[in-house]
Amino acid sequence: MIDSQPLVEVKDLTKHFRLSRSKVLKAVDGVSFGIRKGQVLGLVGESGCGKTTIGRLLLRLLQPTSGEVRFDGTELTRLVATRMGSLRQRMQIVFQDPYSSLDPRMTVGSTLMTPMKIQKLYDGRRRERAAYLLERVGLNASDMERYPHEFSGGQRQRIGIARALAVDPEFIVADEPVSALDVSIQAQVLNLFKELQEELRLTCLFISHDLSVVQFISDQVAIVYMGKIVEMAPADIFYHAHRHPYTRNLLSAIPYPDPQVEQNKPDYSMAGEIASPINPPPGCRFYSRCPTREDPCRLEMPPLIEIAEDHFVACFQVQ
Repeated sequence: MIDSQPLVEVKDLTKHFRLSRSKVLKAVDGVSFGIRKGQVLGLVGESGCGKTTIGRLLLRLLQPTSGEVRFDGTELTRLVATRMGSLRQRMQIVFQDPYSSLDPRMTVGSTLMTPMKIQKLYDGRRRERAAYLLERVGLNASDMERYPHEFSGGQRQRIGIARALAVDPEFIVADEPVSALDVSIQAQVLNLFKELQEELRLTCLFISHDLSVVQFISDQVAIVYMGKIVEMAPADIFYHAHRHPYTRNLLSAIPYPDPQVEQNKPDYSMAGEIASPINPPPGCRFYSRCPTREDPCRLEMPPLIEIAEDHFVACFQVQ
């Protein structure tokens, strides 16, 4: 069940990295969206488009250049570190790489119990809680005394999910949690994540470059291109009513299992050079690759406009 009220609200969020006196990398450049309680928002885009940076800004693992991030009504970007500590319990992250996100010197039990100690939770019952979490993610309580190198990639990611759940969070950022896993293991971890999300009514930002994965797990989908959201819509209409040319290109790249359908589907491949996120031009970031571009697109970035209920597009050809 999805609540009507947003748990996470983002307004005009930016993150610029100054590389030199004259060069600024605009990793995130004016992003706005909301995630309702119990909802999964799938954030999709190419490598380097700013997806992970957005996720880390929401948790304030990075300090934004400007903009607002509200969590359950509290504006996070201006909070001092001591105030953030009390909110950390409610916000957690599952990292992309299961091989580097676990401390090789800590047993699995210690990995799961450390967040509880920091947040002063489950005093006297931490081992019991850690054992329960391991079993809940498909491992064994006896695995508590083992070290990360003794597990496969899929098992390590299950431990990462268990660690995120250890302090009973309300909001989780899942940063491409299956991209480093074998395809045969991805489905198992995705099924587990979806089951836990529904059971615990977690609110999630699910970051991925794979639209097939996002379709399976998300309630709403947002497409990011060079630090900007270019289209956002509920998942049940996104895949058949998308309007932005970049979205159309991404969806056309998904292979069909039927060779006949695959051979006859329209070709939406893009030509042109990718614009640089370092001092980008003033117009639409997609201008150099867009097959329907016109002169106004070169001069001005189209705003993100609602064209139907909860369906937003940033494109002059659609508005």
